Amino acid sequence: MSNKEFIPNYMNIQKAAYNQIPDRMPLYEHCISDKIMEQVLGREFRHLYNGNLQDKEEYFKHFCGFFKEMGYDSVSFEGCIGLAMPCSGCLGQHKESVIHNYEDFEKYPWDSIPDAYFAMYGEHFRALRSAMPPGMKAIGGVGNGVFECVQDVIGYMNLCYIANDDPDLYDALFKKVGDVSLTIWKRFLELYGDIYCVLRFGDDLGFKSNTLIAPGDIRRHIIPQYGRIIALIHSYNKPFLLHSCGCIFEVMPDIISKAKIDAKHSNEDQIAEFLVWVEKYGNEIGNFGGIDTDAVCRLSLPEIRDYIADLLGRCKKTGGIAFSSGNTIPDYVPVDHYLEMINTVRKHRGDFS
Repeated sequence: MSNKEFIPNYMNIQKAAYNQIPDRMPLYEHCISDKIMEQVLGREFRHLYNGNLQDKEEYFKHFCGFFKEMGYDSVSFEGCIGLAMPCSGCLGQHKESVIHNYEDFEKYPWDSIPDAYFAMYGEHFRALRSAMPPGMKAIGGVGNGVFECVQDVIGYMNLCYIANDDPDLYDALFKKVGDVSLTIWKRFLELYGDIYCVLRFGDDLGFKSNTLIAPGDIRRHIIPQYGRIIALIHSYNKPFLLHSCGCIFEVMPDIISKAKIDAKHSNEDQIAEFLVWVEKYGNEIGNFGGIDTDAVCRLSLPEIRDYIADLLGRCKKTGGIAFSSGNTIPDYVPVDHYLEMINTVRKHRGDFS
């Protein structure tokens, strides 16, 4: 048990995102399964998520309360664009592509997406605002980056074919998704930017050994779209966090210098342990991450403690670090392992005796 009341302060995680040393190392997760939250809190609330506004407000009361009780300075929440895109699902549900040629591209209802997005998530963002505990703000915002949105209506394999067979369509897809994303972000920041201390999206650009498309394509087609969105976010005096899985070292210098991210999250030990990211980029950006999610699942409780203690001991640097799993906390993570991770960090920073 903690010897003192935990008082959240979102400035800790905002400083870490700006690569500054916060008053205490903040905890962070890109996503925590609300099934895990229910098990920790000992009460059910997941069923309220898609209810009416009153249900959503009750949902977020428990959701935000979990983050505060666990010692976070912020609440992680985003609404993903992909779900609001007509006929999407190629990326996660393996549905068939709806765009095969330029004629399909021109017929696709791109202009309907922003209104569909806010119809889908507007009440969730309003409920989040009403439930936010004092001292806390959110991290997240408009989920799904440009690459993921393109894949969600095209499919990865079809996108690779289009890159070779129809370069003009390939280029147009990224530009159009960039336009749609920017439109959504503009409206989101006007309506809900006050709730957030750090803005982010997730866009997995790599796999275990390389990027998913050619690094040159990422530089030409994706990073310029990132830059437009991040410049808008910066105009609201907010830092931007990129969540991207995979081996993306070849394009990281461009993501930092041209897209101008403030911080980056996601690490997997079989690609590079968190310390590598800190050593490579710690002088330029904040680093969010820590223990591999696989290790949280697989290791014993003493091994989790040793892993984190060793990592924290070696991650001494003059910049911003927010500690988390290397990816997310899905519902198959053992609850006692998740709690061991959290409590180890909290003991390290002095929350517990």
